[in-house]
Amino acid sequence: MKIVRSLKTIKSRDKNCQVVRRRGKVYVINKKKRRYKARQA
Repeated sequence: MKIVRSLKTIKSRDKNCQVVRRRGKVYVINKKKRRYKARQA
């Protein structure tokens, strides 16, 4: 999982990426390509 400052660039890598908020942290998840996971720093 990548930890990045800006999730906008990570979200634009694939059309299946979704931005979700869990436990006060913002994540990008992708059900089709699981390597595109990220968390905001």
